[in-house]
Amino acid sequence: MSTLTVAEAGALTTVQDQGRVGLAHLGVPRAGALDRPAADLANRLVGNPADAAVLEVLLGGFVGRFSEGRWVVVTGAPCPVTVDGGPAAHGEAVWVAPGAELRLGPPATGVRCYVAVAGGVDVEPVLGSRSTDTLAWVGPDRVEDGAELSIGAPAGEPQPHDTPRPRPTGPLRINPGPRADWFDGDAVDRLCAAPYAVTADSNRIGLRLEGAELSRAQDGELASEGMVLGSVQVPPSGQPVVFLADHPPTGGYPVIGVVRAEDLWQCAQLRPGDEVRFTRDPQAPADATR
Repeated sequence: MSTLTVAEAGALTTVQDQGRVGLAHLGVPRAGALDRPAADLANRLVGNPADAAVLEVLLGGFVGRFSEGRWVVVTGAPCPVTVDGGPAAHGEAVWVAPGAELRLGPPATGVRCYVAVAGGVDVEPVLGSRSTDTLAWVGPDRVEDGAELSIGAPAGEPQPHDTPRPRPTGPLRINPGPRADWFDGDAVDRLCAAPYAVTADSNRIGLRLEGAELSRAQDGELASEGMVLGSVQVPPSGQPVVFLADHPPTGGYPVIGVVRAEDLWQCAQLRPGDEVRFTRDPQAPADATR
């Protein structure tokens, strides 16, 4: 059996794949890689199928050794990568010999790096996914120092080059509703008019923001209702929260809008203090307010 021994796990390393889609009605969050395009690229580069499990590493600091030689690639936040102390490429498949040390340094920008290994991280699936959910801790345990992770058999040849799919950058495109009418005036316009700053308590559950307060036009609270990925929920503080992969399946605060799925990878790479702007999604229906 091929294994990866984790000498240092860093601040937070988890196993992630494409998540547990379709179980929200049972109260199970989806989980999955926050920066999905980066995880998908990493799997393609080492010849894995799209649903292979990778490691999501927060702010670098990861050190691991393989029992067998494998092709490995690191994508996502650009970080220094070394193999046995020698520099290795970021965003390209590199060969890691048996016993060699793979080390990820802290990224200069961004937050989350993705480590894909030929064969994928072969931990036991839970409810059809190998993803770790940090809200309810469904799935594999978080990766700790000293962990030994099984690695599957390689499924294909590594790809020396790949053309990544376009990664749109800029304001987060938002589709208004379903509870925009719970706020004073045109709150969506106010949300889009001013910058917000990422706060330090952001995590895989939600990107918490600080900026112009979104005041309510209605008193009271909603009955709990279903939440979708990318929902922009506004608690009584008036400060918006963008729900990410580990968000709760239900919530009782009004949702002013939903961020387009293609833009959510940006939330995975934002640091505390970074500026966030919103814009109305040009593809949203003109009356999408409820």
